[in-house]
Amino acid sequence: MALDVAVVMDPIGKIKIGKDTSFAMLLEAQRRGHRLHYVLPGGLSLDGSRSMARMAAVTVRDDPADWYQLGEAATRPLSGVDVLLMRTDPPVDADYLHDTHILSVAQAEGVLVLNDPRGLRDLNEKLGALLFPQCCPPTRVSRDAAELRAFVAEHGEAVLKPLDGMGGRSIFRVRAGEPNLNVILETLTDSGRHLALAQRFLPEIKDGDKRILLVDGEPVPYCLARIPQGDEFRGNLAAGGRGEGRPLSERDLWIARQVGPELKRRGMLFVGLDVIGDWLTEVNVTSPTCVRELDAQFGLNIAGQLFDALEARRARRD
Repeated sequence: MALDVAVVMDPIGKIKIGKDTSFAMLLEAQRRGHRLHYVLPGGLSLDGSRSMARMAAVTVRDDPADWYQLGEAATRPLSGVDVLLMRTDPPVDADYLHDTHILSVAQAEGVLVLNDPRGLRDLNEKLGALLFPQCCPPTRVSRDAAELRAFVAEHGEAVLKPLDGMGGRSIFRVRAGEPNLNVILETLTDSGRHLALAQRFLPEIKDGDKRILLVDGEPVPYCLARIPQGDEFRGNLAAGGRGEGRPLSERDLWIARQVGPELKRRGMLFVGLDVIGDWLTEVNVTSPTCVRELDAQFGLNIAGQLFDALEARRARRD
């Protein structure tokens, strides 16, 4: 049965389709005969107690010169949508959180929202990993610079990062005795106003920061290792890392089995785990990527697996 599928994403005219997972989802939905709707940036709203969106019909093509066409935009009730894909990138700021509240209203009206709006509010991508301490390296989260300095001194070398970043931005590798440590901590915490995360440095990063995708709680059998290049310690593709596909290791599968059932219970149907060596470092729930790269390297159709799960859930509701 054809469904009405809406997507909330970053501006579609600025994406790189060869790397964009949201675009892969749209291509798969269209291939299955579903009707696609693009929610214009900032287009979510409420009319009294009804969830609304300013959206336009969209068609997509796997053509880097001409990849989408929009129809006329209009504000309509979201209750007319069967599935809504929430795919905007972090930061998870006040505007993002307000949008998830609107999506919770839509969910109560019968819309299947990916990922669950409550889960998007509850699962900070840095802190969410700490729900699974058996999978994580030593970590400290604090506003107190003295506590974070003590953590660095204890472990000798650490990575420091904000709780709301993405793409490797504002991540620092520091050693005990680092002369710039105080100013780094002042910057990250805004002189004690904001939480920052310190994590023991994992030298296995030289072999790649692995992105493991979970679809409805189950791992895709291959990961994309984002490998740092040159003198850069960050593996993020946005920071210049090189992507290399690999089969999941036994430890990767163990981590996925630890994490997958709980995230499925929370309605997180599409999740990206970041694993360095044997350790889980982040749980990405807002807009996990790497589908296009893994599909191309291994002949997969990860968006197809996702829509199998979405269509099954939608059928159970109907």
